[in-house]
Amino acid sequence: MRILLVNPNMSTDMTDRMADIARRIAGPDVDIVPLTARSGFPYIASRAEAQIAGGIAFDMIAENLAGADAVVMAAFGDPGLRGARELFDLPVIGMAEAAMLSAAMLGERFAIVTFSPVMRRWYLDCVHDSGLMGRCCGVRTPKAHPADMASMRETLRADLVALARQAIDEDGAEVIILGGAPLAGLAPEISDMVPAIVIDPIAAAVSQAIAMVRITTPSGFLDRQYRPLPKQATGLAPALTDILAGQMRQ
Repeated sequence: MRILLVNPNMSTDMTDRMADIARRIAGPDVDIVPLTARSGFPYIASRAEAQIAGGIAFDMIAENLAGADAVVMAAFGDPGLRGARELFDLPVIGMAEAAMLSAAMLGERFAIVTFSPVMRRWYLDCVHDSGLMGRCCGVRTPKAHPADMASMRETLRADLVALARQAIDEDGAEVIILGGAPLAGLAPEISDMVPAIVIDPIAAAVSQAIAMVRITTPSGFLDRQYRPLPKQATGLAPALTDILAGQMRQ
């Protein structure tokens, strides 16, 4: 099995961390192919940036589609997720959606804890789009955006634990999702300090991608009735242009 780990952020450190987590979850029989955006933003932190990153992700998938069995959209907030599902004939799994669906199977109510208040509205949009707003206690963040993203995992660790405990004590959360690719891998490190289930979204996404490959067949994607009509595009990357024109489908 071959899974594309598509990071539409430009941070290779972030990609490497998520790829390490993905490989531990997937095991030796699954080939994890990490991809990092060559243009765009160091990290995505708004709805506007996510719209731009979604198009970048389409290019990344189209250029690496040959032999792939599934795609993991490795950015919380799932830039371009629904559009990618329209275009590509294989399972496309988003970190945020996978984490929320997993949380809904593990507890009655969940909360998202992330590192910056600028993401709150965008992440609430993701909850709404998932259909799980009634199961969500909200999005908790520190009061200010971190001054140094490089050291944020360490400098904000105590704050993130405190926010998680507040979501449990004050909002009734039974599951905590650590939102944001920069927090990948932090869940097992703080789980002993949080009296609830703590989910790492990249672990959830890779686990669900493997499951979706095993329970679907390629013909199911090829025979879908609701898909974009073939259309010529101008000024886009060649691989994506061919897919939009109805050519080179997997």
